[in-house]
Order: sequence, then C-alpha cells, then structure tokens
Amino acid sequence: MMKAIGAAIVGAALLGSSIGLTAQSKTVSANERLDVLKRAQVWTQTDVPSMDLRVGPAEHGFRPGETVNCTYVEKKFGGRTPKFACARDSKPKDVLKVRYGADNGEVYAGVAATRLLWALGFGADAVYPVRVVCRGCPDQLKSAGKKQGDSIVFDVAAIERPFDGEDVEARGVDFGWSWKELDQVDQNAGGATPAQRDALKLLAAFIQHSDNKAEQQRLVCLSGGKTREELAGCDMPFMMIHDLGVTFGRANLFNKATIGSVNLEEWSKAKIWKDQERCVANLAQSQTGTLDDPVISEGGRGFLSDLLARLSDRQISDMFASARFAEKPSGGAPIASWVDTFKKKRAEIASAHCPRP
Repeated sequence: MMKAIGAAIVGAALLGSSIGLTAQSKTVSANERLDVLKRAQVWTQTDVPSMDLRVGPAEHGFRPGETVNCTYVEKKFGGRTPKFACARDSKPKDVLKVRYGADNGEVYAGVAATRLLWALGFGADAVYPVRVVCRGCPDQLKSAGKKQGDSIVFDVAAIERPFDGEDVEARGVDFGWSWKELDQVDQNAGGATPAQRDALKLLAAFIQHSDNKAEQQRLVCLSGGKTREELAGCDMPFMMIHDLGVTFGRANLFNKATIGSVNLEEWSKAKIWKDQERCVANLAQSQTGTLDDPVISEGGRGFLSDLLARLSDRQISDMFASARFAEKPSGGAPIASWVDTFKKKRAEIASAHCPRP
C-alpha cells in the first residue's frame, strides 16, 4: 500500500478526477466518508536528498520556463486569482489549468510549496513554472501578457496538474477536509500516525499556509473507484493539499495576497512558534480557515525536523529559483535571502523540544 501511495506522490499524476465533479452515483454517505477518513494516510517515505526540486514531478510535467503553445478553452474555475483553461496544441485533449500574471503570488508560491511537500512525502498537486502562448485568449487578458498576432503571451505563468486519485465526497458534507478532521484519523484503523499528522500541521505553519479552508484540501482514493461502494471501501485513502497559493508570506485574516503570498519581509517576521514552551505553532486564523496555532507533539516536531534536515542548500535554492521568487515585482528578493530565511525557520524547529504527554 505505501509503495503505491509513494508512486502517486512522486508522479503527481494528471489522471486525477476533476475537483468537485464526482458523479452523484459515486457520492458516499457521511458515515462512509468518516470511515474512509479514519483510514487515510498523509505521508509516505521519499528519498528526500534525491528529489529534484528544480524540475519537480517529471510525469506529465513541463521543464522550468518551457514555452507551452495552446488554444483558449471557455471554462470557469473557482477562486479569485487569475486563471484560464487552454488546450495544448501538441495534445488537444490535454486541457491545461493556467495561472498567470507577474503580480499573481500564486504563480510563484504554488510552485515552491507543492515541490516542498512533494519532496518531503506529503501530498500536493504538481505546479510547473512556464511561459504560455495562448491562441484565442480574450483581449481582456492582454493586460497581464502581451499581444502577439492572434495570441497573448504570458511570460509568467504556471500550469497545475492534479494529484492522482478519485475524490471521496459525501452528501451533506463540504468538499475537501478541514484540518480539525486530521484528529479523527485513527492509526489503529490503518490511518496516519499522530506524528505524521502533527508534522503536516507544523509544515503548514512553516510555509504560512493562510488560505486553509476545507475546499483547499482533498480526500482521495489512490486506488480509484468507479462506484460508491468502491469509494466507500477504498483501501488507499489519502489526505492531500490542493491549493497552496497563499504561502511564503504571513497568514492573515483576509488571506491578502500582498501579505500572505511570496513576501520575504512578512515570511521572515512570522516565527515558527507562538508559544515555544508549549509547542504552539504560529499560524494566524484566516476568516475562512480551519487551522490556526496548532499544538504540535514532540513526535510531530521531530518527524518534520528530520525531513527538513535532509534537504540540501542546493535543493532549497533550486526550489525558490525554479519558482522565480527573485522575479516577483513585490515581495520578491534574491534567492540567497529566501534560502537563509528557510534555514533559520528550519533551525527554529530543530532547536525546540515539545512537552511529552
């Protein structure tokens, strides 16, 4: 089971179901969903030192800065940040989700945050930094790009590939999962350990994952499921984070991107611990969020600290450079400054000692 989960994380495959579009016939009951959630994993082992944070997940991916030619597709996406759908010229059936805009923090943050989680063994979508040439894009988008014949060119863009797995949705229950539901995962039922779950909470505080409402996470069945019965009996449930666009800044009440999304000054000021003696992590409550100031166990602190320690300076630098953190007009800074701040925060976690129960 864990080998299969690892393959799903490392691949970050394209074949995941469309978020929120599970057929009604596949919708499980609230009790069935809870049973699946109790058995869910949140982490699988990866060879952290060998993970290429510059390239990211190779399957269905794009090279850093690759030019992608595509044709605009009329399709609506949720959320407030700029994005559009575009069918690849080389593979017309491959409709891409494109985030764009030099001032759009999610274009940068999504790349770095998803690669960090992927490298450490936690679940996230794959996001690739690219240049997009969109044929037939509406003229109203040209302010964020440049007109070139019948196309608009977006020099700063990112393509998102969904994490592999079939969404487990329940009648009468909001899509996704709230962070409080992590406490309902049961190790005795085959679910993630308390240390793994606390490590994920602490990692959310580390990157200042501000916009952490339920719909930003997904409960998926990695072994798939064509029927309600198959999803209810899923033998490979996994809890992953779908949207990490408001990160590497400082979590804030209204999830303001200028504060919360790729802002080195704000990220530097956001300490790891709100109360180090009691191991209360520092993550301010957002208006829609479901995680704030989580209490971390010694097992969770040690688990994440060990994972972060395996990252080399080169990997950390590659992560920020590939995500173009130095190029963001506001909030950006030299890559060396981002690496230095990352290492200081890592040291804050390593030097702490949490009370044991």
